[in-house]
Amino acid sequence: MKKKLLMLAALSIFMTSCKDFLEPDSLSTFDTNYIYSNVDDARKGVNAIYESFGQDAFRSRLSNNMAGNTDIEHQSGWSSSADRYQIWDLSALATNSDLRITWNAAYTAIRNCNVAIEGIEASAALKSSDATISKKMYQMLGEAYTIRAYWYSMLTFYFGDVPNVRLAPKAGNDFFLQKEDRNVILTQVIQDLIDIEGKMSWADQTSYGIEQVNREYTLGMIARLALQRGGYYLTPSLAMERKSDYLEYYKIAKEYSMKLITLKDRALPTDFRQVFLNESKFVTPTNSDILFEIPFANGNGDVGWNIGITVDGGTTAAHSYGSGNNYMAIPPTYYFSFDTLDIRRDVTCALYKINTSGQAVFVNNSMNIAQGKWSRWFLDKAPGASTAKGTGINWPMLRYSDVLLMLAEAENELNGPTATAQVALRRVRQRAFDSKYWPEKVTNYITSISGSKQMFFDAIVNERAWEFGGEMIRKYELIRWNLYAKKSQELVATTKEMADAAFTGSGNYSELPDYMYWKRDASGNFKVLNPSRKYVGTPDATWTRVSFLASLKPTPTTYQEWITKDWEKYYNGPVPGVARYIFPIPAEAITNSQGKLVNDGYQF
Repeated sequence: MKKKLLMLAALSIFMTSCKDFLEPDSLSTFDTNYIYSNVDDARKGVNAIYESFGQDAFRSRLSNNMAGNTDIEHQSGWSSSADRYQIWDLSALATNSDLRITWNAAYTAIRNCNVAIEGIEASAALKSSDATISKKMYQMLGEAYTIRAYWYSMLTFYFGDVPNVRLAPKAGNDFFLQKEDRNVILTQVIQDLIDIEGKMSWADQTSYGIEQVNREYTLGMIARLALQRGGYYLTPSLAMERKSDYLEYYKIAKEYSMKLITLKDRALPTDFRQVFLNESKFVTPTNSDILFEIPFANGNGDVGWNIGITVDGGTTAAHSYGSGNNYMAIPPTYYFSFDTLDIRRDVTCALYKINTSGQAVFVNNSMNIAQGKWSRWFLDKAPGASTAKGTGINWPMLRYSDVLLMLAEAENELNGPTATAQVALRRVRQRAFDSKYWPEKVTNYITSISGSKQMFFDAIVNERAWEFGGEMIRKYELIRWNLYAKKSQELVATTKEMADAAFTGSGNYSELPDYMYWKRDASGNFKVLNPSRKYVGTPDATWTRVSFLASLKPTPTTYQEWITKDWEKYYNGPVPGVARYIFPIPAEAITNSQGKLVNDGYQF
């Protein structure tokens, strides 16, 4: 049931527009003391920290659009100079409006978190002799610390070193801050969460379940942030480095992923498709796979508008589901990387779209495979013929399978592919295959990749791709692994090989489908005759042939432009072999910083 926490946030008392993070609106001490003097008013105040999730900066930009390209998601950035294209092309300018609204949304959220943190920590209610009151106040304090940590995680991924604002706006505070080392910021927010998580409530103890930050999510975020802190990052000299103390953070990732598993374990739901279908059905089970999801209110959120299965709609359409597209498509190399028996492939990768007649038809070509986990077409109630944005479909922020794989990764880095690491990986792979295939696809597979730390790590890299496709977290993983450039270059090389094989009929990928055949059966269900292999011969006339890998290379010497250009700057940018994923601080913030901020380094 959708409880619409973001709708409550929009009505909360702190909702003011932020001109710039360096010029925050002041709140009087009297107001703050009053607001956080009791649970009900404190809840209204804390709702404000969720508000930035409902803005375009997050719901369409940060959550998905800005998180490509990777080896499993892509879009063409070189074809336009518009703001989002600059980001896809890794060539965004300081004047880019998408960067500006994301920066401001982040610091607005951080400001609201700081207000809540200071208000709650100064409140007598936090130390109330009434255990129920105290527990609720600590839970809200944990929400504020956790959401602040999330936004700092994103700021450091996108901008590198950034101002570290940890105080609420009040007279006498200096908010014209210089940049702080990103590693200092990450170290601080990790410790914040370590200090508070034990006082928080589990999702099944809160009012909003997984639509509210909870202890499960905070524990998982400690592990995720620790892996970020222990991972690689891009320096201003365009070198990828990691700190010498990185293993200490792998220890933290292991400890807190294991802590969640020990204290609040749960079986992964066996139906992988249902995990995401629930979001389109407004079903929010606790003690399941999703630990926290952004609770978009009805009329808010862009899931099913700019990410998910395409629906062609409009006022002339025969259906009333409106229009939706997938800005970040799935490359064919990723689709064919799956084991053909892996049930995650056909959930994650949609080979169909819905046309204006309300019928499923094959996607335009091999470069338009959609993220199949979500669609406005899955909504129980059609939102209206002219609708587009604002589907109300929630967005997953962290899943339990992620925690299991973080444990496997951290344990392997520290001690190699031990039984602990293997069991965690096994739990994820078992859901991916029918149980009759477990001996080969799970047991034998894990044995085969457990011969060395490197082999097991490579398997984790692959498993995370297959498990989280379309959830737009791959960028951050490739960065911390120092694989962003390498995986981008490998994708281009593999795509060219697939194109060559389809054109010549020979080579490593010659068994893959140069053409696919599809139809709708008597019940109207979309069917593909050969989703995994080339079809030899000619099927009966009920099947429609479409060019698939054959479309990648229209002439003997020419590849489709997206193959050669979409990832070029990810591995052949200012410094070959390095992805310059860091963007310039927005010009507006530079101007308003009174000389404290400057865009230096990174060859901007």
